[in-house]
Amino acid sequence: MAFSLLIRTFALKGRILFPYNSMMKIIIINGPNLNLLGTREPGIYGTSSFEQYLPQLKAKYPDVNIEYYQSNVEGELINKMQEVGFTYDGIVLNAGAYTHTSVALHDCIRSLRCPVVEVHISNVHQREEFRHHSFISAACKGVICGFGLDSYRLAIEGLLHVED
Repeated sequence: MAFSLLIRTFALKGRILFPYNSMMKIIIINGPNLNLLGTREPGIYGTSSFEQYLPQLKAKYPDVNIEYYQSNVEGELINKMQEVGFTYDGIVLNAGAYTHTSVALHDCIRSLRCPVVEVHISNVHQREEFRHHSFISAACKGVICGFGLDSYRLAIEGLLHVED
């Protein structure tokens, strides 16, 4: 007996995904002042805006649904993580300065089902002393810093290889 139905599958994150209805979903969430990438301290953060970089990232991962969200408001970051953290496959979080101050973000990350990777464009350990401590690292699956905008790609690679 021959079947004419062919189901193509992709192996991502240790699961079989059906490309027509359940692509892996990852959201990149950027915190305060990251809307100014490309103009804010280009010696530290580079000259490219995130909006310029995002299409390159999406093109590199055509089988992953990559969404993007940015807010300067801590509560809005928490609201977005709670909105997606139980249905998405991962969150790439650059909490900006809230990294060094927010117990609320830490608590939120701990409550989510999906893994969160903390990202920083610069190497925070080569910067001011107050940037050396992260309140969110202990709640995250991993931390990537110091590779410029490529830190986001490295975080996605990490999420693609997370074991359930």
